[in-house]
Amino acid sequence: MSTADSYSRPIPLLVIVLVALAVHGPLLLMQLPAGSFDTNFHIFFASHYAHHWFDPWNEKWFAGFSQTTYPPLTHQWIAVLSSVVGLKMGYMLVQLIAVLLLPVGVFRFAKIWVDERSASYAALGSVFLGALAFLVYQAGQLATVASAALYLNALPYFYEWMTEASARSLIKGIAITWAAAAAHHVTLIFGAVLFAGPVLWVAFVDARDERVAGSVGGVLSRAAVFAILAALGVGIVLLPYWISLIQHPIHQIPIPHDSRANFLLNSITGLNYFVIPYGALILALPFIVIRGASSKRLYPLLLGFWLTFLFGLGGTTPLPRWLLGRAYDILTFERFTFWATLMAMPIVGLLVAELLGRFHAKAAVALSLAAVVTVGMALAWLTANPFRPTATVDVDPVISFLNRDGHDAYRYLTLGFGSELAKVSTYTNAGSVDGDYNSARLLPEMTHYGSAQLTNAKFYGSSGMASLRAMLEHANRYGLKYVFVHDSYYEPLLTFVGWRKIETFDNGAITAWSKDDVPPAHKIESDAVPAPWEGLMWGTLPIGVSFLAIFLELLLPVGRRVPVPVEEVPAGAEGRYVA
Repeated sequence: MSTADSYSRPIPLLVIVLVALAVHGPLLLMQLPAGSFDTNFHIFFASHYAHHWFDPWNEKWFAGFSQTTYPPLTHQWIAVLSSVVGLKMGYMLVQLIAVLLLPVGVFRFAKIWVDERSASYAALGSVFLGALAFLVYQAGQLATVASAALYLNALPYFYEWMTEASARSLIKGIAITWAAAAAHHVTLIFGAVLFAGPVLWVAFVDARDERVAGSVGGVLSRAAVFAILAALGVGIVLLPYWISLIQHPIHQIPIPHDSRANFLLNSITGLNYFVIPYGALILALPFIVIRGASSKRLYPLLLGFWLTFLFGLGGTTPLPRWLLGRAYDILTFERFTFWATLMAMPIVGLLVAELLGRFHAKAAVALSLAAVVTVGMALAWLTANPFRPTATVDVDPVISFLNRDGHDAYRYLTLGFGSELAKVSTYTNAGSVDGDYNSARLLPEMTHYGSAQLTNAKFYGSSGMASLRAMLEHANRYGLKYVFVHDSYYEPLLTFVGWRKIETFDNGAITAWSKDDVPPAHKIESDAVPAPWEGLMWGTLPIGVSFLAIFLELLLPVGRRVPVPVEEVPAGAEGRYVA
């Protein structure tokens, strides 16, 4: 085989998956995400399912909250695996599965727009995305990655159903869509516009231009059928979530988040949410725009990418606030940057094909270097980021204290623990008035102030400290008897409102405080407690649709997709693909 021939063949999908395993497998087995922002949060949710599969009411945070406020699929799979490998390794394995599914989804999604060779380059490039490394190793957004991977695998079936009327594609696409929703609702809600919209558009264009056998009317009617079935299924699978949202809509005062900031006014924020996630893709942005605008079939993808790209800029432009209204103050926007990189990959695959076709080995070396630098920057940023989460506190003594001598009869609070709050909650029997999940908060001492976790109160200025003081003053109401402090900043406030130091741990790194007249904790009555039938649905349908999707993928063979014609490569432009 000549050198030119070696660069003209698509990369086998199995090879791409093995590359993803080689890159991310060791990092996950070394538990690199363990220190991320949200990993302990996901493990905490999973620990509850491991012990109370059919009871989503969790007494350990906020004096009681419902886990139906967050789709359960990834947490339930962690809980299943934890019986064999433990909670932390169960998390790593579920994250690894999501990472391996992602290039498969990118490959299949890219084939809607470009030839198989370019699609293979797009899939390989997705393994090295800075945005992927950012979400997995720094943010710990397991559900976002898993849902995006599933959704990308569902979209090609959506296209095939619209253009070929394949019942097999309809069934498999619907099942995977339901599973994606069971992993993360936000991905599906926005994906229906940002991802599925361009796919519907290109199917319409292909039918109009007679690139596929289906008619325009058939495409639109079948799209409606798919949307109705998907919506009905998601409505049923996540019914307890919708009930919870209707009963208790999110009315809390907005909590600030750096992803909503203006990146031009803060260099660290811009580096964290733009430069690191995009990496070398920044150099490809002009090509993405020019190539996307030069092909009618790529117009929809370019528009979807551009809209998602603008959303990922958070408060840098006014567009997200204009379009989202109230939801703007609830969402975080790093997920949009991740989606934008995924939408860009088919066009980036075309760029890679052109470069390899023209420059062969030189291009291969340069592209490999760009990929390695991109993921390397994201991993190096884990240490360099001045706002990175740190796990310098040893919480085991706190866990031991709460689990002995009847201390778990009272509630507790941690100050200065960061994401380690969730670790304490996972392994202790005691409940807390704090928690690491903003959308589940119902206690007025927390919802009436624009701050998030009490354990990080000082970072939210006067709002955070006012919320903390209100909770300390109402300690008797909630049976809040113990406060564990890993930041001396909070000690004057504790002394002022009547708390006293009773013990120290880890050579004084942690101090324990108590209030003498606090009665034992009692159950706080709430109308947010799910009904038993909701717990039954929650424990069966979400994980059930994931098994359904797996079985359908295994039992129903992959059909032959009708190829979309590709224009001939102009003479003298070897490796140039025009979609």
